[in-house]
Amino acid sequence: MSAATVNPAEIPPPPTKTLAQQLPGLLLWGGLILFLGIAFRPVEIGHVTKLFTQSQNMREFGSGFLHPDFTQWRLYVAQMWLTVQIAIWGTFLAVLVAVPMGLASARNIAPLWLQQPMRWFTNILRSVPDLVVGLMFVVAVGLGPFAGVMAIAVNTGGVLAKLFSEAVESIDKAPIEGVRATGANRLQEIIWGVIPQVAPLWTSYALYRFESNSRSATVLGLIGAGGIGQLLFESLNAFEYAALSAIVIVIVVAVTLIDFLSQAMRARLM
Repeated sequence: MSAATVNPAEIPPPPTKTLAQQLPGLLLWGGLILFLGIAFRPVEIGHVTKLFTQSQNMREFGSGFLHPDFTQWRLYVAQMWLTVQIAIWGTFLAVLVAVPMGLASARNIAPLWLQQPMRWFTNILRSVPDLVVGLMFVVAVGLGPFAGVMAIAVNTGGVLAKLFSEAVESIDKAPIEGVRATGANRLQEIIWGVIPQVAPLWTSYALYRFESNSRSATVLGLIGAGGIGQLLFESLNAFEYAALSAIVIVIVVAVTLIDFLSQAMRARLM
């Protein structure tokens, strides 16, 4: 069967937007461009030329960085493994607190008197930087990996609670109504009508945050929260660029392996 010939003259022109319809978009992009212009000098974008005019410092750094020293590779691997364990425990504790907070923050299942305060609370958890939270726990429990675990748990708990609540707000209401029709109470509606719908997405979010935490846990070594980050900053402060290069390579390899593992696990959930 041959397709019918279409007369180009019969094709309607593409729809055009009026100025009033285009105005919100123009204001948005215009505001963004204006903001970039305002922020140009405060963030010193003009210093980009120093990347080329002061290249001697970069050459010195690169010379040591291109010759990694793996003399203490066993120590580096052991500390990287400790960092991964910090990320695992921090993410696990974050999931434990994010599940109830995410449910309590969802507009479609939580009452307003609970949902709004819980959203404000999760906003606070997300807003405080990991280093500040980690420093608080270092003061409370002393130097060591436990402070890093708690710092990751607090920040990630706030992030996951936000993501979990958004997943709950996008669910299909039909399964919940079906469970309700059987005479189930509110808790049973959540267990049998909500959790099965959001569990795969929640798991995917948790795995993604674990990948991110494996990287951010290295920064917590700056405040003495243990892991390979502590070795990283000690080498950096001592200008031992060859050792620093070896540590960075260990981190890159470990994070890459974690990324592959996480992708494989997320693929099984789809």
